[in-house]
Amino acid sequence: MALLAGACADRSGAGASGGIVTLVPSFADDVYALGAGRRLAAVSAFTDDPRASALPRVADSSSVDAEEIVALRPSLVIGIPSQARLVEPLRRAHLRVVLLPDDGYDRIFTNLQTIGALAGRRPQAAALVARLARETAKLHARTLRFAWHPRVFIVLDSAPVWTAGSGSYISRLVTIAGGRNAAADLGAAYAPYSSEALLEDRPDVLIADRATHLQAALDREPWRSLHAVRLHRVYAIDSDLLERPGPHYNDAIRWLVDRLSPIAARPDR
Repeated sequence: MALLAGACADRSGAGASGGIVTLVPSFADDVYALGAGRRLAAVSAFTDDPRASALPRVADSSSVDAEEIVALRPSLVIGIPSQARLVEPLRRAHLRVVLLPDDGYDRIFTNLQTIGALAGRRPQAAALVARLARETAKLHARTLRFAWHPRVFIVLDSAPVWTAGSGSYISRLVTIAGGRNAAADLGAAYAPYSSEALLEDRPDVLIADRATHLQAALDREPWRSLHAVRLHRVYAIDSDLLERPGPHYNDAIRWLVDRLSPIAARPDR
């Protein structure tokens, strides 16, 4: 709640009218989910909601088009802390900029509440958070009944191998979906992982970012020696679904549940 209070204290109420610019896709998703999509004036390059198709694209992973944003004169610009240097020109132009961490499961809900308050949609945010939590609880209740919880290895890159550790947002989704993170021993949320450790883990399932094109590497080590590969338990998923903490996270959990349920029922197959 301290984050919410701090975000709202500066120019209280300034976000209740005027345009909103989002610098990462998850925050555009939040604005639409809160019913404030008409307020969006510009979005980031990878925002994929069809309702944003005609909006200017003013940011990507390494840049912010400060000149275009200033010309739009939005009442609110929302980004993430790693964009602090990139938004300095916006602050110098006296635009309101709020930077919200988006790198954790719990941030989904605090960010919805914060953006809801900033956009004058506080009741809608409370209702949305409650609905999302109910949906998650139903999914988790289903997976808690699994007789067996398969070991899941997340492949974010294949050469070198990168994965998600137990402290990551993705690992939390795997747990809710009834799996166990095979890389739970990884100290960092996201980090490289050795081939030797992967072979020792013997994961039951591989979930790969589609952009890794893992299928093309399955005939090479360490992949071809894995239990999951021999049993054809390798699934590709779009990064937007798996790696974006936002109001559609339950869709990612459902996707995981659909693939883990048959394996949990028949671990020998």
